[in-house]
Amino acid sequence: MIDKFQHWIYTNPLHSVDERNAYWLLLCNEFGTGIINMDGLTDNLKRSWQTQLHLFEVPFYYIEYGMAQLGAIAVWRNYKLNPNKALQDYKNSLALGYTKIIPEIYKTAGIKFDFSSEYIKELADFVQKEYELLC
Repeated sequence: MIDKFQHWIYTNPLHSVDERNAYWLLLCNEFGTGIINMDGLTDNLKRSWQTQLHLFEVPFYYIEYGMAQLGAIAVWRNYKLNPNKALQDYKNSLALGYTKIIPEIYKTAGIKFDFSSEYIKELADFVQKEYELLC
């Protein structure tokens, strides 16, 4: 939601305060659950994006959470296939520290730096299968 909001702000630099508020409310409806009754709180809700410190200090930082989550799932999947190799690859990637670019670190970890729909679906299918094993 935050990334989508930031993208809109930067691609619509001439937007008005009213347009910004309206877009944030649109996103609240798109991403919200509707469980909490916000009747009468629209004025507060339309400004609630301001509570996201990342927007002011580290714009687009949330994307790193997604990158990390997908990387963790891929390492987990590798572990399920070959625990010893997966752990060694992971340790090797950690040993690189900040000496290499992210795609090289992922490659060293034995995972792909790939955010295509196909790859994300592949990882999501893996998680779904693991979840079903728990049920």
